[in-house]
Amino acid sequence: MVSFEMNDRKKIGLGLTGFGVLFSFLGIIFFFDKGLLAMGNILFLSGVMLTIGLKSTMQFFMKRQNYKGTFSFGSGFFMVLVGWPIMGMILEAYGFIVLFSGFWPTLAVFLQRIPVLGWLFQQPFVTSFFDRYRPRRVPV
Repeated sequence: MVSFEMNDRKKIGLGLTGFGVLFSFLGIIFFFDKGLLAMGNILFLSGVMLTIGLKSTMQFFMKRQNYKGTFSFGSGFFMVLVGWPIMGMILEAYGFIVLFSGFWPTLAVFLQRIPVLGWLFQQPFVTSFFDRYRPRRVPV
């Protein structure tokens, strides 16, 4: 079994990723503030790179099945930096969903095991929602 060792680099990476999500959320709340959104994007990407490593990050974003998500996320990132925050965030959201669609089943299991909120995520209508949007594996 592979152990997940939490060294200082990964701790800093998780902190940067968390701050990136926080800044992006605040940027959306404050009517798509360009500065907060740009900082959130930069912190999120640098946090991901520190958490899983530069090589793993590049391999993840450059997989053939992730090209569409990578392109839309990257172009959304560029649009936010240039000054079109609403269109940039729409493209980034689409890219994020496409890139991380393989993690939805893991997220569903995690949410169902939270002590109080787990009951809500175990309801039939919520589980059917997660089942409907589960990615289909194509044999290679």
